[in-house]
Amino acid sequence: MRLVIARCSVDYAGRLTAHLPSAPRLILVKADGSVSIHADDRAYKPLNWMSPPCTLKEGSGDDEGVWTVINKAGEKLIITMEEVLHDSSHELGVDPGLIKDGVEAHLQELLADRIDTLGEGYSLIRREYMTAIGPVDILCRDGEGRTVAVEIKRRGEIDGVEQLTRYLELLNRDPHLAPVRGIFAAQEIKPQARVLATDRGIGCAVLDYNALRGIEDDKLRLF
Repeated sequence: MRLVIARCSVDYAGRLTAHLPSAPRLILVKADGSVSIHADDRAYKPLNWMSPPCTLKEGSGDDEGVWTVINKAGEKLIITMEEVLHDSSHELGVDPGLIKDGVEAHLQELLADRIDTLGEGYSLIRREYMTAIGPVDILCRDGEGRTVAVEIKRRGEIDGVEQLTRYLELLNRDPHLAPVRGIFAAQEIKPQARVLATDRGIGCAVLDYNALRGIEDDKLRLF
């Protein structure tokens, strides 16, 4: 991972345009090729970013100090450096992945045993399908034989959708699996996470923990 702190301006050109005026910012360049620009006032969420696969070109000559990041769709993120305050690189190695709490781990186990909860004809390929950036909770096939990656959370938020997006980008590079679509599954899915998932073509599934365990709800139901 490369960490650059610089006074810079940022321009995005793609489906729409956006401009960040000059200010000190943190730029993260990760080993997976992603580039993100951060401020000091909004927790983990970047001001702008480019997801992999993408290429980074650092300018020279008249364009020295200008970084151009281009993704596979031809969208561009142009970072104009005015002053570099810090520039360092660090080898983090392969991350072991997120360690799930007991409920998430049990949800994964239960859903794998009852994979047809996701739809008629679904079949399990395997749990904890390993990728270069961590394990996908469940890899399965739908009723038409298409590959599906499932990410499971107790509470579904935006960071879970981002995690599944990164897995899908890697899995879809494997010709033996592609095309791979995603399902974001959780006991509760936040509205913002649902909107982001829908925008990226990812399905959402709300899991009933008691139903997966075979425990009937004792509340009255109206059929």
